[in-house]
Amino acid sequence: MKPIQVGLLGIGTVGSGTFEVLKRNQEEIQRRAGRGIEVTMVADLDVARAKSIVGANVQVVDDARKIIANPDIDIVVELIGGYGIAKQLVLEAIEAGKHVVTANKALLAVHGTEIFAAAHKKGVMVAFEAAVAGGIPIIKALREGLTANRIQWLAGIINGTTNFILSEMRDKGLTFDDVLKQAQALGYAEADPTFDIEGVDAAHKATIMSAIAFGVPVQFDKAYVEGITKLESQDIKYAEQLGYRIKLLGISKRTAAGIELRVHPCLVPSKRLIANVEGAMNAVMVQADAVGTTLYYGKGAGSEPTASAVIADLVDITRLHTADPLNRVPHLAFQPDAMSNLAILPMAQVVTSYYLRLRVADQAGVLAKVTGILANTDISIDAVLQREAGEGESHTDLIILTHDCVEAKMNEAIAEMQQLSTVLAPITRIRKEELN
Repeated sequence: MKPIQVGLLGIGTVGSGTFEVLKRNQEEIQRRAGRGIEVTMVADLDVARAKSIVGANVQVVDDARKIIANPDIDIVVELIGGYGIAKQLVLEAIEAGKHVVTANKALLAVHGTEIFAAAHKKGVMVAFEAAVAGGIPIIKALREGLTANRIQWLAGIINGTTNFILSEMRDKGLTFDDVLKQAQALGYAEADPTFDIEGVDAAHKATIMSAIAFGVPVQFDKAYVEGITKLESQDIKYAEQLGYRIKLLGISKRTAAGIELRVHPCLVPSKRLIANVEGAMNAVMVQADAVGTTLYYGKGAGSEPTASAVIADLVDITRLHTADPLNRVPHLAFQPDAMSNLAILPMAQVVTSYYLRLRVADQAGVLAKVTGILANTDISIDAVLQREAGEGESHTDLIILTHDCVEAKMNEAIAEMQQLSTVLAPITRIRKEELN
């Protein structure tokens, strides 16, 4: 049978990894797919560099539209990234009747609804395993492996850069700024790390997972996003003393009121497996009614781990290439006409528990005033830790862990506590997730 012909749009880190793994494992891949899968065209602005990677047998062009226009190309792999030209090229490839594989989480989180609708209309597939958690097959698990389940929640460490930073801050007691420089020197963080450290990258991925888990449209604009830039090493130490570790989590939960979709730092009990995921590794926990809790762990980025996911999509499309479009796995797991209109909850309506750190004057009555405000706001206290003031110090840290409460109540309590003359600095608030 004639091999499936693939065109790569971009041959950077992931593109070169995809080409190399396909070439190295071609026999194994063909045995699994039922026919060969060959990269026959590559589009890249640096034609000379691209030719040095793929050799003389692959056509290299500097215009991606030449690949889309080639009637022999069956699958277009978009590895350009971003929201701009990538969106145009993906939609043009779909309109030309090409299947699409993409690792572009930003594109799908923001424009996925439009892209999937276009693909459904044309009867082609858009596969995106590589868009979330690199080489971890979390998309396939949510779309297929857990299809018998009613998923209740998912929580993931889905950005390796921030996990590396938090791991180093905890292990070495370094400041955020010092570890960020180290991460950039090691290549874990970009020169402009904003998308990573502000939680945007994780929110893109959480948005996609949430849509598949709960059968709702992708709605990145409704996600709550908070990064790690305001975390201080002392909070990591206090969390450790209380039996927790701080992780940046992407969380989505099904509740009676709607769907939670949020990314922010969390205190996680040290005994949870996910709390012990260190360095640049990724992990996703999924809680479902039939199977219970499952955990998916592995490399969330890198040339060949991400290429592994891209090629898995190529194999899936190859197997289903001639199948009736109506019998394929839906893009977001649920049939397009059965998608839910459950609302994404605003953060003020989310219920969780909290870690609070207050820098307070070292004088009598401070704790009573703070706990009084919490009591008046119907927030109950789980634990209190008060650091002994050092010799000559006139202030100390007061650490409070709360039980569950609605975020709006916590906002109200923090605003009132901040007004106390004995509270000497902005209050630090970190949400706490037990992940039971």
